[in-house]
Amino acid sequence: MKDIARRAGVSESAVSFALNGRPGVSEVTRDRVRRVAEQLGWRPNTAARALSGEGAATVGFVLARPAHTLGVDSFFLHLVSGIQEVLAERHLGLLFQIAQDIPDECAVYRRWWAEHRVDGVLVVDPRTDDPRPALLDELGLPAVVIGGAPDARHPGQSTVWADDAGAMASVVDRLHALGHRRIVHIAGLPGLAHTERRIRTLRAEAGRRGLAQVESVTTDYSDAEGAAVTRRVLGGAVPPTALIYDNDVMAVAGMAAAAESGHAVPGDVSVVAWEDSALCRMVTPRLSALSRDSVEFGRTAARELVALVDGGPPRSVRVPVPELIERHSTGSAHPGRPARGPLP
Repeated sequence: MKDIARRAGVSESAVSFALNGRPGVSEVTRDRVRRVAEQLGWRPNTAARALSGEGAATVGFVLARPAHTLGVDSFFLHLVSGIQEVLAERHLGLLFQIAQDIPDECAVYRRWWAEHRVDGVLVVDPRTDDPRPALLDELGLPAVVIGGAPDARHPGQSTVWADDAGAMASVVDRLHALGHRRIVHIAGLPGLAHTERRIRTLRAEAGRRGLAQVESVTTDYSDAEGAAVTRRVLGGAVPPTALIYDNDVMAVAGMAAAAESGHAVPGDVSVVAWEDSALCRMVTPRLSALSRDSVEFGRTAARELVALVDGGPPRSVRVPVPELIERHSTGSAHPGRPARGPLP
């Protein structure tokens, strides 16, 4: 502080006001102090800031999922990319940790709160019976729940959500229009709020159309389970004519499993992936997929958390409904003869 004050020709208190974004100095002085600080390589001491009540300049992100499924999940890679973009603009750090399960994740939040490690947290994979929002309320830790229910009400918490029900309805509507009556949804982890919303919507849409041969099967999101379930359902007495996968990795693995078992895509079975990615465009046939801007999803969540930390009110923010992009893996259902996929 003394070095910066001496070089900038201002008092130490002016340096403090300028670097901490407080009123009391002109914008000209603030800019001069920041330039000098950058030249000297100054960085805020987060431990000292926390002890003085100024915050840790860091937000937390805990993920309680099987570690082996993370390296191939494009959604989380894009989500974190968007989060980091916004945090970098504010010179905020991201503290990321893998947890074994939800109790372990809750223990991390308690530890971070006690140690003043983070100013707020981003919460993913909301559960149907989720203890985390109540715990974060109790701790008074600002939080943004990514993918939470739009009507969730917790003091100090915002929700950024996608219309999973609307997205699933659009897929079922399109498959039904193509003549598909036997549909299997190869879903993600059981107990996740968005998994349950997709399952409920599929069931409701099937009931509305009188489709009796429609079901959902939960998995751990991995390629191994996606392939295993695909082999099982296609090996049944009355195999489905369409498969909906909850991510791109399972869909690609499922297509390979279908080909190995002698089922042509889309001649015998149509395939739709929930997350569009480069992977969907690189395989043959190219995968029809629900497309959304996962990077912008992350940016939105980070902006909402920054606003909460700055004292803003909790909000419920909806991102655009994922759009079904039809490629070559879907076509009309014609039992006994090949179906035609859409044109390139």
